[in-house]
Amino acid sequence: MSDAVEQDGGRKPPTAEFRRQLQDIIPSLRAFARGLCGNRELADDLAQEAMMRAWAARDSFEPGTNFRAWIYMILRNHFYTTIRKNARMTSWDPEAAERILIQEPAQQHAIHMSDVEKALQQLPVEQREMLLLVGAGGASYEEAAEIAGCALGTVKSRLARGRTALAAIINGPDEGEFGENRQNATGRGAMSSAA
Repeated sequence: MSDAVEQDGGRKPPTAEFRRQLQDIIPSLRAFARGLCGNRELADDLAQEAMMRAWAARDSFEPGTNFRAWIYMILRNHFYTTIRKNARMTSWDPEAAERILIQEPAQQHAIHMSDVEKALQQLPVEQREMLLLVGAGGASYEEAAEIAGCALGTVKSRLARGRTALAAIINGPDEGEFGENRQNATGRGAMSSAA
C-alpha cells in the first residue's frame, strides 16, 4: 500500500519524502526568514508558521516540483502579511547576516558583519529579499522569480539595484559611514596601500 492511499477522513498521509524535505529545509528557511525581517524571534515564528502551513497544504504540493521555491513562497507571503499587520519592523538580529553572508577572501578591505547587517536593513525589502535568495541562499534567478511571484527581469533588476545600493551604503560616497569604521579597524588609511 502506498503513501498516496487515502486513510480515514479522506486525507492523504504525509509521505516520507515530504517529511524529509521539510526537515532538510529548516536551516535555510530560518536563515531566509531572519534575513527578511532582521529579528531572530520573529524569524523563527515566520519559519515555524511556514512549515505548519506547508504541512497543512502538503496534499497540494506536487512531487517533482521545486519544494524550496514552494515553501519559500509560503514564508514570503506570510512575511508580507505580517509586515502589513505590524506596519514596520525596525529591529535587527546582529547574528543573522553573520550566518548568511560570507566574506570572500579576495576582498582587499576588511568588512565588518555589523556593517553589512546595517546596510542590508537599509535596502528596500524587495532588493534585500533578492540578495538573500540569490546571493546568500544560492537560488537561481528562475527560483527567485517563482518564490517572489515576479518576472525574471524583475529579479535581475532588483538584484542589480540591491548590489549597487549595498555597495554604495557600505563604501559611502568617500569611504563614508561604514568605510571609516573599516579604515579604523584595519589601521590603514587611503594612503597605506601606496607605502
